[in-house]
Amino acid sequence: MERNEFSCLTIVMHRTRKVRLYIGLLVKENVIGMANRIIKYLVMDVDGTLTDGKIYMGQNGEVMKTFDIKDGCGIKDIAAPAGIVPVIITARESDIVLNRCKEIGITNIYQGVKNKISKLKEITEDLSIVAYIGDDIMDLQCMNPVKTAGGLVGCPNDAVTSVKEVADYIANKNGGCGAVREFIEWIVY
Repeated sequence: MERNEFSCLTIVMHRTRKVRLYIGLLVKENVIGMANRIIKYLVMDVDGTLTDGKIYMGQNGEVMKTFDIKDGCGIKDIAAPAGIVPVIITARESDIVLNRCKEIGITNIYQGVKNKISKLKEITEDLSIVAYIGDDIMDLQCMNPVKTAGGLVGCPNDAVTSVKEVADYIANKNGGCGAVREFIEWIVY
């Protein structure tokens, strides 16, 4: 098997002004970064994770959701170039989500999914190569098996307590305010 790999030494100035030194290794479009694991899929919930969890409703149904530009940049400009495939698995259905995904290059979008773990296992049986970020109890059906398999689990700062208890990474930011970007940076850098 041919391996295209390189390692790089990077010094990062942390926001506490401490210098963090790490080595990143890129192997065949898979990343081993600060999380020290190979991750192939970034699986995300939408409401409360990529959005602030609020759904603005009008007479004719859903009217608006808000997304953070930093999350989109993290997905499109950091995760994807690092070989991490972004995936949306959400229980709700929304044209707004389809539009946002199109804008940032997410093509693996599964909406209206109540049994998220079944859908995830259709995507990959190897949950150790999955990083999953979610905010509420419905996400636990994926988070627990991903964590048990050796994958990574993250959540926004305003996630429910039971999700925070499972998470490998709890973002400083809330859902819809850059939490996904933080998780991506933690994985990649």
